Amino acid sequence: MTASDPEKAWKIAENTRACFFSVSGHQMPMSAIVRKDEGAIYFLTDANSEKVGEIQDDHTVQLSFADHSANDYLVVEGQAQVSNDREKIRELWSTFAQAWWDSPEDPNIRLISVSPNSAEFWDGPGSITASAKMLFAAVTGGRPDMGEKKHTGM
Repeated sequence: MTASDPEKAWKIAENTRACFFSVSGHQMPMSAIVRKDEGAIYFLTDANSEKVGEIQDDHTVQLSFADHSANDYLVVEGQAQVSNDREKIRELWSTFAQAWWDSPEDPNIRLISVSPNSAEFWDGPGSITASAKMLFAAVTGGRPDMGEKKHTGM
């Protein structure tokens, strides 16, 4: 692990708007709001959603990000908290959120904040380079170098 590994993990998360959010064995796609400077990844959710109760029972979550265009993949493990922090909800409000609620003042919106503990990422070549490496390996009988898998803290 190098000093830049946590930076790479944050960069992959920042470049990928959506992720799979996993808690208590259940996964669901969600829009992530990544704030590296705060050391947090945020989500807006409905107060009545099943995941709110699951987080109350088990704070450990996994977030899976995939940036297919860059051939980068990231799994983050962290601790989740659910809150009704109206100021933060207003700060994070976006047109994506407006697809689900009329305004940031909707009393059913809850904030999930995830504090990452660790991450595992696969840093691969871009898709054109990856294709060329696979073709070369097929022709020469070798194995393509498809990048590195690393574990890091965040």
